Amino acid sequence: MAGKGSNSVQLRHYNERVVLDAVRRFGEASKAEIARFAHLTPPAVAGIVDSLVAAGYLSENGKRFGERGQPSALYRLADDGAYAIGVHIGRRAMDAILINFSGGTVAFETHEYDHPDPKSIRDLGEGTISRFKSLLGEEKLTRLVGIGISAPYFIGGWDAELGFPSDVQMAWRNFDLRSHFSETLGLPVFIENDASAAAVAELVYGLGKEFSDFLHVSLTTFVGAGLVLDGTLQTGPNGNTAAYGPFPVTHSSLNSVPKPAGRFEVLLHRASIYTLVHHLRHNGFPIIRVRDLDPMPEAARLLVAEWQDDCADALAQAIIGTIAVVDLETVVIDGLLPEPLLLDTVERMRLRFSEMLPPGLIPPKITAGALGARGSALGASLLPIYSMFGPDTGVLMKKGLDKKPLMIGSEYGRRSS
Repeated sequence: MAGKGSNSVQLRHYNERVVLDAVRRFGEASKAEIARFAHLTPPAVAGIVDSLVAAGYLSENGKRFGERGQPSALYRLADDGAYAIGVHIGRRAMDAILINFSGGTVAFETHEYDHPDPKSIRDLGEGTISRFKSLLGEEKLTRLVGIGISAPYFIGGWDAELGFPSDVQMAWRNFDLRSHFSETLGLPVFIENDASAAAVAELVYGLGKEFSDFLHVSLTTFVGAGLVLDGTLQTGPNGNTAAYGPFPVTHSSLNSVPKPAGRFEVLLHRASIYTLVHHLRHNGFPIIRVRDLDPMPEAARLLVAEWQDDCADALAQAIIGTIAVVDLETVVIDGLLPEPLLLDTVERMRLRFSEMLPPGLIPPKITAGALGARGSALGASLLPIYSMFGPDTGVLMKKGLDKKPLMIGSEYGRRSS
């Protein structure tokens, strides 16, 4: 409702959202701190805070002593104020999370598979959501506000890279995630690209509290990214902003990556987890999942380092191309890599970036994320929360939402040239 109409009821509702956003950002805050953040008068904030406490969305969390005047009451988001479910449909696993209003994890499940066919996803999703609803119980279930779903675009595609059966690709063409879960579960359903959802999680629970303009790079099965500017997730008219997979880069140096026919390679073939796994297998080291590299097997160390250097070189090219167009404060790199491997890869990328950076560009801070594999599911769970309680309902869900193609088209999934 932000910016639409000016009657007192609408304004009151908007100000309530601003107050909730202030408390979410601070963790806990006094009425005076909220008033300064929201640019509202202290009496107005006092009335809103009291009403939100009465409604069960805020709770008093002790007092702050040691300042002049009376001790200040501190307020935080009430855990039971609302609940939301996030489901991340990956190419190798489905993660589902139930969060409370303050962002705490109430329950989490992960289910692995060889490929995500729609029927299995539907059955897994319905089963998990049913268990989450039972866990909440009858009273708390009334505060379940919706379901967020994150998934890669063209989820059944890229068969040359992953070897998905042709019937799985065809099945995704005719499967509508939003309508299915809306019809069967009777809750609002929000859908976002998995990399963008991970950027949402970083915005709310990670570096978004410190930076307003950043690129979030997800090193998952296929590399992806999400762009946040002025504290707002950018999705674009087709929902395809920061589609990092097809970003053109130079050829790979790995012996496991075939040389493309054209002048350029795509980032997806150099900075993705599937490329790392394939490189290890191609060179005689058996591996199923990237988590098998924690702790790092000695026999895999040299091969992993080869991929890290190749990945760092490609990412540096992509990020330089990005900051030539968009001025950024920081770049966050996260995803499925075990933490020690992620930190080492990011450090290699920093060094390569500094070597390649041309004059005339301002380098952003480059850092590793802290949310890891749960980022996309956590970001998905935030979509219904922000839809109902965010200060601007357009902050995380753009008008292009319905245009986003989660199904594979015949022009996608082919080897890029």
